[in-house]
Amino acid sequence: MKILMVSMNSIHFRRWTAQLKDSGHEVHWFDATDGDPIPQLDWVPQHQGWRYKGGNFKGRTFIKKQLPAVHKLFEKDMAAAFHKVLKKVQPDVVHSFVMYKCSVPIFPVMQKYPKIKWIYSSWGSDLFHFKELPEHLADLQRVLPHIDYLFTDNMRDHHIAQHLGFKGAFLGAYPGGGGFRITDFQKFIKPFNKRKSILIKGYQGRSGRALNVLASLEHIPEILEPYDIVLFGADDEVVNYVESNDFLRKHIQIASTKKAMVSHEKVLQLMGEALLYVGNSASDGMPNTLLEAIVMGAFPIQSNPGNVSREVIEDGVNGLLINDPEDETHIAALIKLALQGREMCEKAFRINMELRARFDYDTIRKEVLNCYSQIENEI
Repeated sequence: MKILMVSMNSIHFRRWTAQLKDSGHEVHWFDATDGDPIPQLDWVPQHQGWRYKGGNFKGRTFIKKQLPAVHKLFEKDMAAAFHKVLKKVQPDVVHSFVMYKCSVPIFPVMQKYPKIKWIYSSWGSDLFHFKELPEHLADLQRVLPHIDYLFTDNMRDHHIAQHLGFKGAFLGAYPGGGGFRITDFQKFIKPFNKRKSILIKGYQGRSGRALNVLASLEHIPEILEPYDIVLFGADDEVVNYVESNDFLRKHIQIASTKKAMVSHEKVLQLMGEALLYVGNSASDGMPNTLLEAIVMGAFPIQSNPGNVSREVIEDGVNGLLINDPEDETHIAALIKLALQGREMCEKAFRINMELRARFDYDTIRKEVLNCYSQIENEI
């Protein structure tokens, strides 16, 4: 089967697509943001260089920052570029990842080719957040009835898609980047009694609520003294908050920022050393970092927008759920409960070491390839 992927370059897309290597399928990639080639996917024909009239010319970045309206004049239409690639590749199926950057823009083209099957992968807040915005809701209701197959990263979003008009076949809920090579990262997993760090995801922006977690720490300073507190993926405002606060600046190590990210392997290593992992957001699908915490043995304290985190966490058993991501006293109470409840955390460690088999790379890959085979049989 010939598959044309439509996606931006992201670690989740790279990991998902890697599952198709040596599968017998011919895979192509239309780069929705027209960035750099992906060396890890050198076996995939990569269709790029479409975005700018005259190519990616010198001074373009300056014009984009200073004169965005002028910059628009140099951009080509994504739908037209995709249409050109579609006619060249002649795929059996198009697989688009996320709605607004990769699915809505190609909708006019896909309408012209109803015989080409269309798969859509929903990630994160793709449906949960944008359905609340009237202009985006209209797009969802316009596009979803034309999708033939759906992957999600959680069960909630299947029901949302159905409510918004999806009538196709649901292929299942899988981690956005596929499974985890657990045996490869076993070397990073410290025994429970050797763990003494608290790992915090530093996302803020539209949905992240790291600032509320940092504020919560100031409520329980005496409890935190024996522990190393590590922040990763920190946004600028999160870094500034830490640096402007005497207590936080003294106690927090910033392992990485949004501008200076570390490798996925390094994040897993941090997870494998952590006693607790705290992830907090106002909107999300199944957080990949939550799954990483489970796989690597860090006790997860995770927000639960739309009840997705509840799909893998039984509150008070193998983790704790943040019911209000804005409530710093609530978050402080959960961190305190975990640090003072070592027996609960140790039991959760054993439970999650069993649960992680559910997210094993080979297991997930086999199920995902079966889904593509199902589609091939129906074409």
